[in-house]
This record gives sequence, structure tokens and C-alpha cells, in this order.
Amino acid sequence: MRASGSYPHRGMSCAIFTAACSITGGLARAAAMITLSSLCLASSAQLRADDQALLFDPTGYRIDQFRAPVPATVQGARTIDTEGLRRLLMAEPGATVLIDVLPAPPRPPRLASSTLWLPAPHHSLPTTTWLPNVGYGRLSDALEHYFRSNLARLTDSDKHRPVVIFCQADCWMSWNAARRAAEYGYTSVYWYPDGTTGWEVAGYPLEPTQPVAME
Repeated sequence: MRASGSYPHRGMSCAIFTAACSITGGLARAAAMITLSSLCLASSAQLRADDQALLFDPTGYRIDQFRAPVPATVQGARTIDTEGLRRLLMAEPGATVLIDVLPAPPRPPRLASSTLWLPAPHHSLPTTTWLPNVGYGRLSDALEHYFRSNLARLTDSDKHRPVVIFCQADCWMSWNAARRAAEYGYTSVYWYPDGTTGWEVAGYPLEPTQPVAME
């Protein structure tokens, strides 16, 4: 965690130097301005570094704030847009594996154990397999096995078979999962960052889907 009060001190230092510039002249003012600029740039860089450390683990996986703007690419996978995905599906019907990694909705913590709880239905692209929670930055051994074994099952253990991984728009879960699949050795991983959001906006149908149960 950030130490309480650490950022206000940086801002106070900038204010002090600004005041110094207003009451001095000539070389003293120029020196103060240079010092001020260096201090503020260093503070901004440190803030960015601190934020990155909170959002990503040392291996580069996103571990927090998963609903946020995503980059254009992911290591080991090819980015594909909605029309590109439609062309891929038409070119190789039945060969492309679609995997939705949207997390499963958790049971409300204060709901009595005796109360029946039915989460809202999830709709995804036709023929999609829903593997929830495999897009977290850190996976338990059970989730790691779940993802690996289902990838092998869905691709018939063919690591060259096209695999498209997605979630919703602005969802780092799909970014993590696509990178992870590539690290498992799959060579034709596609990352569809627009996900179900982009597919529906383009006017294409979604279908109800159920998550694959963990063994």
C-alpha cells in the first residue's frame, strides 16, 4: 500500500519551489525552475511505477481492476476484431474453438445458505465454451488444471488449432487468458478484445450458455 501522506508531501515540495521562483530572480529563479521540473517529473514517474506494481504481478499478468481499457495487443496472441472473427469462423467452420472467460457471478455473501440463488443467465457467441475465472492474474492449482485440461479437450490436443479467447469489452480477463494459453504452447491463439459486447453491437446473435463445471 502507499504510505499515507506520501503524495501530499510531493505536492507540497512542488508548491514550495513554485513560491521560491516567485520571490527570486535571474539565475536563482532558473535554477529553482529546473529543480522543480526534475522533482515533479520524478514524482510522476514514481506514481506510475507504484500504480503498475499494484495492477500487475511480477510476471506481467493483470491482478486488479479487470474492467478497464485494454491495450491493442497481447503477448503470444493475435488481436482480432468482430469482422475478422466472422471471416475466421466462415473460413474454418467447426475448427475454431471459442472460449469465453467471463468470471462466474459470486453468490451474494449475506444470502442465507438455505436460500435458492439463481444467477442471471449469461449469453455468449454461438458454439462458445464458457470457462469462467481462468482470466484472473493468479490461478489456483485447480483452476490451472481446469484451464489446461479443457483447452486440450476442446482442441483435441492439437496446439495449432485456432483458439479465440474473449470476455466483454474492456476486460483484462481475456487478455490474461489469451496470454496464458499462448504460454501453454498454443500457437494459433486469437484475442478478441471486443468480446460479447462488440459482437452484440454489430448485430450478431448471442445464445444462453452454461459454465463448464470443475471436476
